[in-house]
Amino acid sequence: MSKNQNQNNAGQANKPSQGSSFQDNQKSITFIVGGIFVLIILYFGYQKLYLQPRAEKAANEIFKAEEYATIDSLQNRAIEGDGSFLGFKEIADEYSNTKSANIANAYLGGLYLRQGKYNEAIEALENYSATGSAVLDPLVIGLKGDVYSELKDYKKAASFYKEAADKSTNSYTTPLFLKKLGLVYEAQNEFKQAADTYRKIKLDFPESQEAAMIDALIGRAQAHL
Repeated sequence: MSKNQNQNNAGQANKPSQGSSFQDNQKSITFIVGGIFVLIILYFGYQKLYLQPRAEKAANEIFKAEEYATIDSLQNRAIEGDGSFLGFKEIADEYSNTKSANIANAYLGGLYLRQGKYNEAIEALENYSATGSAVLDPLVIGLKGDVYSELKDYKKAASFYKEAADKSTNSYTTPLFLKKLGLVYEAQNEFKQAADTYRKIKLDFPESQEAAMIDALIGRAQAHL
């Protein structure tokens, strides 16, 4: 292909909105469509030959770290590994772009939070990519709220708790983060917002665990009005 032809094709590719130029040059259309087709082939080849095997290896690695995460005295092993099995930190680094790496970031955020390592917790949670899960996605957002609550940045904590509560409507995460939202409203002396938030739990999630003691929280907030 000549130099002029290369320049013409490049120019056409950079102007996808000009449909008339495509109609005037059928060869350019063929070139662009062919290029897209090659990219699709390369993408699915990457998925099958690179990502899928890595995903399988990551899934095989993560189970031991998950086991350690449930035992308080072994949380460092969950993060760093034990010499035989990888920890969440290395799984997140070595197997990026896999489901297991994504879950590892969620675990890391929670574990760092429990250890009081708030900067590390936020970094790990920011590396988590939403999956569409009605439970895990709001939990990760809510963990960010927990970090900022621990740092006494209640305004930012409230923002994340509200986002987490709104992310998915279910009887587990929604009332959980509504309650936390109400508590940080109280911490900011925003008692009307707190009372309204607690009432939402009572009205919309009466069977939830949070609803069991919600009348006391409503009364406490109203007492300041």
